[in-house]
Amino acid sequence: MRIHATVAAVTGALALSALAVPAVAQAADDARPSFGATVSDTTADLKADLKADAPAPAARSGASVEAAAALDVTVSGVSVNNNKDVVVGTTGTYTVPLTYTLNHTGDLGAYGTAAVIYHGTSIDDATWGFASDDAAACTEVSSTALKCSTTVTFLPEELLNEDAGTWRVGVVVVTEDDEVTLENVGTRKVLRTSKVTVDAAPEPVKKGATITITGKLTRADWDTNKYVGYGSQSVGLQYRAKGSSTYGSVKGIKSTSTGALKTTVKASASGHYRFVFNGSPTGGKATATGDYIGVQ
Repeated sequence: MRIHATVAAVTGALALSALAVPAVAQAADDARPSFGATVSDTTADLKADLKADAPAPAARSGASVEAAAALDVTVSGVSVNNNKDVVVGTTGTYTVPLTYTLNHTGDLGAYGTAAVIYHGTSIDDATWGFASDDAAACTEVSSTALKCSTTVTFLPEELLNEDAGTWRVGVVVVTEDDEVTLENVGTRKVLRTSKVTVDAAPEPVKKGATITITGKLTRADWDTNKYVGYGSQSVGLQYRAKGSSTYGSVKGIKSTSTGALKTTVKASASGHYRFVFNGSPTGGKATATGDYIGVQ
């Protein structure tokens, strides 16, 4: 990582070893290290890169020294994943943008900043979290504000089911003279991916006959890295007539304890049926691909 020693801008791809997502094997008993250690490593890495990139010592005004030492900074305008829920499945990586405005007084001088996101009311009691992949790239938008951007990568193998829900954002800032970690400057939901299927039968069917529509609602299980049935959830059945581009609501049903879905309707006209799940406090939204059935 290289942190430019100017307040005007920090640009470029910043390789940041300590800010990389910690490679911690998931254990059944949730034997994970304190997230506070990750934040400490993030701060240390920012300071180390700041020192490595520091220019030769130069005279600074008394006002600049005083402002830097005070490190009077606040954060506003936090956005994670473009203000959309972060929905994580069972495999792969999920990298999302994270942006914020760093407000400051005086001259920061050389500085570095990065973001962290965690599940808990504070960094000290967080069940888990991730540091940003790189130090934030910041551009001056006014004499007292920097627009900063970075990314955060969520790894399913390092998550447990208890981690689903609302996560909080923190921002680390370091200068030549001081350092600060600002907690709870923003929030974002991190949810387990949901999936839903649908099958309408028989096909074709005579007008007025009974159509049986089945499917299954599943949700990512971060403890086992598998998809499992999601029971006792409200799911909507929707219908789109042949030649139409719009679905309309037909009825609502609940999934069984195993996530199974089943209902019946009377055949009236050819069209598509689908199940729609509007999400839960821990599960993301899901929509099945419509299943066409011809009515004779």
